[in-house]
Amino acid sequence: VAAASGHTVVLVDQSDEILKKSTKGIEESLKRVTKKKFADKPEAGAEFIKKTLKNLTTSTDAASVVHSTDLVIEAIVENLEVKNKLFKTLDKFAPEHTIFASNTSSLQITKMANATTRQDRFGGLHFFNPVPMMKLVEVIKTPMTSQKTFESLVDFSKAVGKSPVSCKDTPGFIVNRLLVPYMMEAVRLFERGDASKEDIDVAMKLGAGYPMGPFELLDYVGLDTSKYIIDGWHSLEPNNPLFAPSPLLNKLVEEKKLGKKTGEGFYKYK
Repeated sequence: VAAASGHTVVLVDQSDEILKKSTKGIEESLKRVTKKKFADKPEAGAEFIKKTLKNLTTSTDAASVVHSTDLVIEAIVENLEVKNKLFKTLDKFAPEHTIFASNTSSLQITKMANATTRQDRFGGLHFFNPVPMMKLVEVIKTPMTSQKTFESLVDFSKAVGKSPVSCKDTPGFIVNRLLVPYMMEAVRLFERGDASKEDIDVAMKLGAGYPMGPFELLDYVGLDTSKYIIDGWHSLEPNNPLFAPSPLLNKLVEEKKLGKKTGEGFYKYK
């Protein structure tokens, strides 16, 4: 998305193999976008893909490429220790003006900012899946984020064609703070035997106009990810009933039934 809007992007991952797969995935995604965007102008579509891919290079060494960047967006595993280790390293090599941002959906941005010496140049940029389609970005401001940094993150979000909303550094920001307890409440409704999961899904799709029911959404997100988020919030606020863990969710994760990615979660997938 950043490359398609004219930014020079370096994509960093752990191996060349992953990067090859990622680049191929980006190319496929661009082809889908251009089919719609340039339906009657295939030549302009091909040019758009070529131009976008030209803006994109890859590397397996974040420290060596960070010295020429204005913005670092981290989107690695949802583990605070791993994220902090990365930010600590990059902080040593990045120029003074470089802004750091995390794409976390559930961890505290402040805790990551504190692993660096640039707390005022650190914020959250939470994109939504699938990023080429979803218009929203949550821009997170910690108590130490400077106004200038915050404005730069808002401007960047607009420059890549998104609609930014702003939120303080609270668990789940806006969307997940409302969405995760809603999904957990659906599981509790089912656990109590008040309604079937199929009927709950149909009810929320037809009654609330949601594109997916809560159980379909849990399977799409991944039950392990959902459990990880709720467990983290529960440890922060153990007395909050909205953050109470679910025995059924825990059991499915233990059985490695994690949703769509494993072929079974609340539903089975072929």
